[in-house]
Amino acid sequence: MKELVEYVAKSLVDDPSQVEVAQMEGGSTIVIELKVAPEDIGRVIGRNGRVANALRTLLRVSATRHGKRVNLEIV
Repeated sequence: MKELVEYVAKSLVDDPSQVEVAQMEGGSTIVIELKVAPEDIGRVIGRNGRVANALRTLLRVSATRHGKRVNLEIV
């Protein structure tokens, strides 16, 4: 799932070298932290959070197939 977030984020931003993704697992929950350059944060969140919500939906579907829960935090 980390690779999925990294791929989508690098496709969206102007400076892909600034994208950092960290994944932490605890039991049945996975927390994914996404860090991007300050000028690219709007591209990742999108208008009214639509891009971020779409990314969270993709992660939720992927996590459900593995029997886990996932949280995406944009830092």
